[in-house]
Amino acid sequence: MSRIFTHLGFLARSKSTTRLIPPTTSMDAVEVAETADILQVRSHVQYNTLDHITPDNVHPSPLEQFHVWFNEVRHAGVRDPDAMCLSTTTPSGIPSSRMVLFKQLDKHGFVFYTNYTSRKSKELEENPNAALLFFWREMSRQVRVVGRAEKVSKEESEAYFQSRPIGSQLGAWASPQSSVVGEDDLQTRLKQVYERFDIAEDAQEGCVPLPEFWGGWRVVPSEMEFWLGKPSRLHDRVRYLREEGSLSDEEPQWIINRLSP
Repeated sequence: MSRIFTHLGFLARSKSTTRLIPPTTSMDAVEVAETADILQVRSHVQYNTLDHITPDNVHPSPLEQFHVWFNEVRHAGVRDPDAMCLSTTTPSGIPSSRMVLFKQLDKHGFVFYTNYTSRKSKELEENPNAALLFFWREMSRQVRVVGRAEKVSKEESEAYFQSRPIGSQLGAWASPQSSVVGEDDLQTRLKQVYERFDIAEDAQEGCVPLPEFWGGWRVVPSEMEFWLGKPSRLHDRVRYLREEGSLSDEEPQWIINRLSP
């Protein structure tokens, strides 16, 4: 994950007073009440972070602020810090959400990779508006992103594809993502791909080209929110809104506000 920020066009400096202090939370099991018809959650752990965020102690750029937070949760040992929820919608407004892996942050936005024939890609083709959500439970932090998705260049997709393990490269060729398959179809297709590219099943490397139907998406944010869990649900929330007219600027301007929890 350390390679994610190699080519960032900004510094990972912090104006904030954020400290790497794990939040104090109760590890008791969630209490529920159950009947034949209802499962009701009666309690939840209380967030009790010692950190504090306001519009005055965050970066002027939400991408820089994300860079700082991501490195902090990564170094703090948070599990799966690169997992993010991607939400898309159909043209008629039907939403769909799934977990994907965050792969790159650059000066424009957040990049992930997938099959271009998948449901998520088809929905982004029809409606490029998308939302991302990172939830780092161990640090009681969330980051919400709203923006427009665009495909990354073929050169970027090629470079990332060739960095993947050989099994993942072959799996991209074998899986018709989001389509209905039979019980043994996937293994049959995978065997055919191994044969097609003359790769031994126990091989650790090989020459596999980038599929035309596979590549990256970049979500360019127009809104970002940083959330920090606090006692009694009185959480810290700081929102960035991109100023109108600066969507495609190299250095967009942001309006920063505190939101009520």
